[in-house]
Amino acid sequence: MTTTAVAPLTTADAETLVTAAVEAAEKAGVTVSVTVLDAGGHLLAFRRDDRAVLISGETSTCKAYTALQLNTPTADLVDAVQPGGLFHTLPTALDRPLLFIAGGVPVRRDGRLIGAVGVGGGAPEQDHGFATAAAESLA
Repeated sequence: MTTTAVAPLTTADAETLVTAAVEAAEKAGVTVSVTVLDAGGHLLAFRRDDRAVLISGETSTCKAYTALQLNTPTADLVDAVQPGGLFHTLPTALDRPLLFIAGGVPVRRDGRLIGAVGVGGGAPEQDHGFATAAAESLA
C-alpha cells in the first residue's frame, strides 16, 4: 500500500485561518478570539481582540481542541453531551477539557486532518460560521 504524505498545517496557513475568521466576524459586527492548532494539538496561532470577552480566548482554544480530538465540528457534538447522549459520561482524561459548544472545526487537506480552528466571542452559531469560513479559506 502506498501512502501519500499530506503537507502539514504551517504558520502561514494558521495566519490565513485567523484572518479569514476575523474578517467573517467583523462583517457580522462581532469581536472574536481565534485559536489554530496543528494535528498534534500544538498552538500555531492565537488572536484575542482586546474588545472581546476575556474568556473567549480559552473558549476558542477548547473548541479547537475538541474539534481536533474528535475530528468533528463541535456544532455536531452538542446533542452528544445531553443526558442519554453518546458523550454524556465521557471522561476528561485529556490534558485540556473538551468543550461541546459550536465554534470548533477540524481543518483538512486532501481529506486528512491537519489541525483545527476554534472561534469564541459570538453566539455559538456565529462562531461556527466564522470557524467554517476560516477552514474553507484553505480549500
